[in-house]
Amino acid sequence: MAKQSSSVARNVQKNSTQLGAKQLALGIGNIGIDKKAKDIEIIDVRGKVDYTDYIVLMSGSSDRQVNALARYIEEGSKKDLGTPCHGVEGLPKASWVLLDYGDVIVHIFHEHTRPYYDLETLWMDAKRVALKA
Repeated sequence: MAKQSSSVARNVQKNSTQLGAKQLALGIGNIGIDKKAKDIEIIDVRGKVDYTDYIVLMSGSSDRQVNALARYIEEGSKKDLGTPCHGVEGLPKASWVLLDYGDVIVHIFHEHTRPYYDLETLWMDAKRVALKA
């Protein structure tokens, strides 16, 4: 995970307290980049829903990669970002995994499953947050 720590450190400043929602979403996006996630998108849904502030979407090319992404993000968010995941849904099948961080919800899809749910279209009017690799 040494590579993960370096990319997270360059894009997210770790505070002694819990990260803000936007910084957490960016940190999770960078962890996804480190594990070769595809089509990472961060959607700002503040003021549009009451259950979260940001939605992070990403895809994997196989069930095995989706599972690995979920585990890597769960471990990395706790270790490198200081924020543990509150809940995980969708394992072990791993065609769609949801990680709940409260103010950030992460959806990890198998690349063939993602178009079926098309969450990007559901939030097409919401702002996107740029992720710098």
